[in-house]
Amino acid sequence: MSNTPVAKKTPNRWIGLVFISMAISLVIIDGTIVNTIFPSVIADLKLTSTEVQWVQESYVLVFASLLLVWGTIGDRIGRRKLLIIGILIFIAASVWAGFSTDAGSMILARIVQGIGGAMVLPTTLSLVNATFHGRERGIAFAIWGSTIGGMVAVGPVLGGWLATDFDWRWAFNINAPLGVIIVIGLLIFAKESKVENLTGKIDILGALISVVMFASLVFGLIEGRTYGWWTVNEANPFVLGDFAWPTTGISVIPISLAIFVISTTLFVLWERKRERAGKNVILDLGLFHVGSFRNGSIAAGIISMGEFGLLFAIPLWLQNVEGLSAISSGLVLLWLAGGAFLASGVGGALSGKLSPVNAVRIGVLLELIAVAGIAFIASTAGGWVGIAPFLAIYGIGVGLATAQLTGVIMVDVPMEKIGQASGSQSTVRQIGSALGIAVLGTVLFTATQVSIENRIVDIKALSVIDVDARKELATSIAKPVSDSAGAAIVGIPAYLTSQGVPDSVVSEVTTAAQDGFTDGMKATGWAAAFFLLLGLASTYNIGTKTSREKKAEK
Repeated sequence: MSNTPVAKKTPNRWIGLVFISMAISLVIIDGTIVNTIFPSVIADLKLTSTEVQWVQESYVLVFASLLLVWGTIGDRIGRRKLLIIGILIFIAASVWAGFSTDAGSMILARIVQGIGGAMVLPTTLSLVNATFHGRERGIAFAIWGSTIGGMVAVGPVLGGWLATDFDWRWAFNINAPLGVIIVIGLLIFAKESKVENLTGKIDILGALISVVMFASLVFGLIEGRTYGWWTVNEANPFVLGDFAWPTTGISVIPISLAIFVISTTLFVLWERKRERAGKNVILDLGLFHVGSFRNGSIAAGIISMGEFGLLFAIPLWLQNVEGLSAISSGLVLLWLAGGAFLASGVGGALSGKLSPVNAVRIGVLLELIAVAGIAFIASTAGGWVGIAPFLAIYGIGVGLATAQLTGVIMVDVPMEKIGQASGSQSTVRQIGSALGIAVLGTVLFTATQVSIENRIVDIKALSVIDVDARKELATSIAKPVSDSAGAAIVGIPAYLTSQGVPDSVVSEVTTAAQDGFTDGMKATGWAAAFFLLLGLASTYNIGTKTSREKKAEK
């Protein structure tokens, strides 16, 4: 039997779920909204390429590093209380970012946003788990999970609209009024939840080690392509403030990953020592003896590698190849959001009729079909119309898999440990996403460069030129397109014309660049499909102890 006690039904819990879902929406949107407003931010604040990277990654880095810490602390001080504190910090940091006038201020604001956001994600999950039970919990998880899937797509639309019709600063400042509404709603409709009579001190050293552990891993995974996986990328050495890594020799990335290995070892040894002494720990390693939690977390990490990796490539393709505006490309992604929200209704209706494990498998299978479909059908001729139906299928899959996998992971976790478990499984997903983006980003840019070079070399009109000269021209076009994530495509005609290249050849080279980036996106889709296939296979072993016992009873 599950050792999770039955949660007492509370009045207005469904209204409370609305505000809990709004809280997670605020954080998820902010993770994607920045991508569409960056051109305006760069121009206004005059950011360097290094500063752009830190504005993007500082939020993700801090966010992923603190999920486990805040999940555990929420168990102690109260999950609703920590959620509200997190939203207030997030609001203040958002306003700070919205009024930033230089790179340093913006980066610091994003770091503080990451601190607040990391308080929100695991506490919303813990509150849902503590507030609902039985069939209601399945419906609640469906709504919670579909909200995450849908908001990933809504962020770019909102960012594009605000940056186009108003000002990029509103993409941050809009969080203030929304955040205030959410806080008021939580105070009125969400019930407090925490572990009662918890004694002993917080495992501060364990918390600090865990931050170093996850920060070094996520940094290494995200920035490997930028700074060099083993040796220094001389064109882009690591710089942080006044500190600059040597421009030759070993890269900062293997050092970062070595720090992860060392800190992980120290973390496990320290946590086991405290457990043997009967003291509080930041993560109860005994959770991994719970089959549903352990196997579900492994599946979640693998699935996350393929789940959202393609989504960073699609907006780039829509804008730089298909010529859509930021808001238009965001509107295309609403097909995904629509599918995710539809999944919340489907998941709720099937709760109690379809086992959560089978719902996860169906969801991942739909994601796999959709991603493979996008990889197969994407073309410059078909444009966004060809991929839109697959985005809707993908959204349904994400809505089903995200929500129900969460329920599967948490079903056998004791109520007094749900904060730790929420933070742990959220961290696993973040790390899986970071690893997926690192791998799929490498696939996108490598495949793009190779395809463009090959296509340009094969242009018949250039056959009169020496082979070495054609290869040199191909590299001079392909590398900037790859390095700029496709943004350089729009400048190809002007560049070639200034070099005296005939208009007919200019058109063919530009087409080769567009088709080459499309090939890169298709390769990324196939790689994402491979990860999702592995993820689907990993769900074979996530049947819970509880479900097996029920079958035995029958």
